[in-house]
Amino acid sequence: MQRTTAAKLKKLTQGLSPKEMKWKPGPGKWSIAEIVAHLADTEIVASWRMRSVLGANGTTIQPFDQDSWAAVFEYSKRDPKQSLELFRVLRENNLAMLKALPPERWDNYGMHQERGKETISHLTRMFAGHDANHLLQVERIAIELKSARKKKRK
Repeated sequence: MQRTTAAKLKKLTQGLSPKEMKWKPGPGKWSIAEIVAHLADTEIVASWRMRSVLGANGTTIQPFDQDSWAAVFEYSKRDPKQSLELFRVLRENNLAMLKALPPERWDNYGMHQERGKETISHLTRMFAGHDANHLLQVERIAIELKSARKKKRK
């Protein structure tokens, strides 16, 4: 799952205009640009969490407020192509780290302040599920945008 997310995002967003990438499907919903910016920032979080856990087994894992980050870091104003490229590079780096990880290190864990014990194995599965959720969101928005574009042409 994690190896293919960046390529799937690129394919789903191919041909969408910058305006379309920033279109929101409803009140309180994120645009594709915001989702991709969130994924890039979440990959930074994933990188830090995994490296912290590997460097100090049992370390505390701090949560973050995604909506606060979206506002403070102005996800709505970010260039989605740059966000996608940042996500891709960070993801490749994290996957290379995980691929080189000795089997016994997959049981290293951190103590998330809200969710409790999270091993490297669990973190990896959790971020894969996070990818799947956001890929579905992007797919739905892209389908809606492309359908609206076709209706305008008629």
